[in-house]
This record gives sequence, C-alpha cells and structure tokens, in this order.
Amino acid sequence: MKKLKIGFAPTRRSIFSAPDAIKFANLTRKKLDELNVDYVDINDINEEGLLYNEEDRIRVLEKFKKDNVKGLFIPHCNFGTEYIVSRLAKDLDVPVLLWGPLDERPEDNGVRLRDTQCGLFATGKVLRRFDVKFTYVSNCRLEDDIFKRGLFDFLAVCNVVDVFRNIRILQMGPRPFDFWSTMFNEGELLEKFNIQLAPVPLSELVNLTKKLKRTSKAKDMEQWYKEKMIINMNDDQLNTIAALTLAMEKLLENYHCNAGAVQCWNALQDELGIMPCAANAVLADKGYPIVCETDIHGAITSLLVEAATLDDTVSFFADWTVRHPDNPNGELLQHCGLWPISVAAEKPEITIPLAFEYPGSLKAKAKGGYLTLARFDGDHGEYSLLLGNAKVVEGPYTMGTYAWIEVENIKRLEAKIVEGPYIHHCTGIHKDVVPVLYESCKYIGIRPDLYDDNEEEIRAYLRGE
Repeated sequence: MKKLKIGFAPTRRSIFSAPDAIKFANLTRKKLDELNVDYVDINDINEEGLLYNEEDRIRVLEKFKKDNVKGLFIPHCNFGTEYIVSRLAKDLDVPVLLWGPLDERPEDNGVRLRDTQCGLFATGKVLRRFDVKFTYVSNCRLEDDIFKRGLFDFLAVCNVVDVFRNIRILQMGPRPFDFWSTMFNEGELLEKFNIQLAPVPLSELVNLTKKLKRTSKAKDMEQWYKEKMIINMNDDQLNTIAALTLAMEKLLENYHCNAGAVQCWNALQDELGIMPCAANAVLADKGYPIVCETDIHGAITSLLVEAATLDDTVSFFADWTVRHPDNPNGELLQHCGLWPISVAAEKPEITIPLAFEYPGSLKAKAKGGYLTLARFDGDHGEYSLLLGNAKVVEGPYTMGTYAWIEVENIKRLEAKIVEGPYIHHCTGIHKDVVPVLYESCKYIGIRPDLYDDNEEEIRAYLRGE
C-alpha cells in the first residue's frame, strides 16, 4: 500500500484548556505512529506543538510546502482557532481532514475543558467561507473504528487528488476513425484539470518495437511470457509482442507518463502483424494502465480507481457488452484481451481475439469477488464520474478477457450509459472504493454519478455510521 505524507496541525483555542489540548494532540500523534501514518509534525514550531496564531501558521505553511504534503489533518484538540485553520488550508490547497476527540463528561463544578464538537462546527463554517473543500471524521474517540477507517479513507482520497492533479497520458496514435465515442477535448482537459497528453505517432512506437526485436531484453521478455501464459502463436509473433511491451514502457518513461492509450487497431496490425493487448496487460500489472482505442477518458478512469486503493490493486479496462442470458440484472464485461494477469482466475492464453485475424490478445476468465466499476467522462464542458458496485457471477464461456457481473438494477445503469455522457467503456477493480471516489470528486471538481442510487448510504458511511 502506498504511503502518503500528510501535514499534522492540531489546533486549540485560548479560552479552553491548553494542557488538555496538548494531551490530546500527543495522544493523536501516538495513534498515527501506531497506524504507521507518514506525517509532518509541527512540534518544532512552538512549545505546545499546536496551531493557534498567525505567526506560527506562516511557519507551518512553509514547512508543509517544503515537505510536499498531500493532505492536511487538523485535529481540534480543545475548540480550535477556525480562522487560522482556514487560512492554512486555503494557502496549502490540498485535501483537508477535520476531526476532534469526543468530549468527556463535564467536571463536577460544571467546567468543560474542550468543547471540541463546537469548534468543528465553527471551522466547517469558516472553511466554507474560504471556499475550501474538506472531509471530516465524526467526533469520536481515537480507539473507535470510525477514526481508523476515516483516516485511511482520507489518505486514499489524498492519493486520488494527487494523481488526478498530475496525470500525463501517452497517446499512441489517434483514435480509430470508427470510434467517435472515444473523442475527447485535449485543450479542455488541460485547461480545466491540468491533464496533459503526450501524443506520439504510431510510427514512433512501431519503429522502436522493430529496433528492440531480438535484443536480449526482448528475448528475456519472451521467456517471461512463456512462463506466465499459454502461447498460441509462433516465436516471431511472440518476440514482436515482447518487443512491443518494452517499447511502450520505454515511451512511457521517455515522456514521463503514468498511463497510456493506444490505437490498437488496425494500423498496428498492418505494421507489426500482432494485437497489442497482451503488452497492455503486462504493463498494467507493472503499474501503467494502458487502454484501447485511444480512449483518453478511460485511461483517466483507470488512474483514479487505482489511486483510490492507495495503489495496492490493479484495475481492468472493459466493455459493457451484452446482458446475461439468465440473470435479469447481469451483464458481460469483456474486452479483446488486455486484462492484467493478476485479474485472471486461470492461466491466460495468448491467441487470436474475437473479430480479428491477428494474435496477441489474452483469453482468460476473471477472478470472482466484488467490484467497483467507474467511468470518467464528459461533454459540453461538464464532467462526471459514473461509479457503483457489482459482483462477479457465473455465466457462459466467451472469448477474450471477461467476467459476468450482476448489478442492483441493470436498467438504471443502462439508462445512465446511454443517456451519457458515458460510453461502452468502463474500468473495474476488485475492491469497494466507491466512497473514496465519491469523496474525491468534491476536490477534483467533477460530479459523482452513482448508478446504484445509494448516495445517502455512502454519505452515512463517510459520516461513520
């Protein structure tokens, strides 16, 4: 699991107990250490290790920026100084987590030492005045499960936001002419979200592949394929796929990209005589999602869903294809054969895919379990993230990499896809990251679009219910 560095800025208000605030700040530090959270502390800023005045806020801001924190955690250790917190959050411009330890019973003389919940109310209002988006974990004890769950969900949200703000996609060739559905607006993606593309002509990929053929690295990669997969092609074709894998990885590194999209047919087949799907699958398992048909929005989706797992689970890129023949809420997720090996329930076979005459695609049934399915897309300047859950179910054999899945209401999902702004492509992952992605949308400026019609359940989960 990826570790993200966050800024830790516990706060207090002068009219409440400073010793009690110090006590709870230190208890929170201890808990973060127990959970192995990577955080930048402010205990060198002042003797108390607490944030409550402007002079210290400036020093904290400088320190957090220097250490490149990806999120800001602000425990309210008695009441909290809401305007100092809000100024820091506004200037730092990273996801913000509010939380405060549950207040104890008032003392016998009626004195209350902290009024933490009241401070959270105040800070929430001022953050909204500053137009700062924030997340909160319900007022609870450090030992409560809510605290740990909320903290790690927040770390995952920070990762989604950080990845989204630093997307650079290798675009290998234009979209196939027939795929008007994968059209995208490069200028708008850059202007709205700072999503950058590195377009390269297919000839650059083809020439590099030919250059790498029969090199020692290609031979090693060819042997790796033979060990991991059932091979249903000749040695020269397999060597070409091995070289293509190396070429794609080299271009990703050369252009400093974290994902790719390729025009997988049909010019590539004329030049190399193979399908690129197996190469896509191998690179996905290496941390580089590569999607088909130059679907840039699909590559963005894949990066987001993997980031929501703190990069500990690999996604797969799929078509919504046909309804299940027996299950009224069933659907076939399938693609020619680019799903990562880690997704397969069986040893994949490299062979000729459905509807094509060239080899290079995988054939394997996906492993079972529960999924998150998502799709980032937009038109007319409005972007949203379709997301929801599904479970893998039994179904008839079919070609390619595939999984039969069941959703709560297939007609509701179908209507969302047809009515848009989505298309027949989606990204799946074997983990429930719907709440993390839902919460992330507020920070990245897109609308979450839940096909399960369960928004209140997700909001309740995020509240700690």
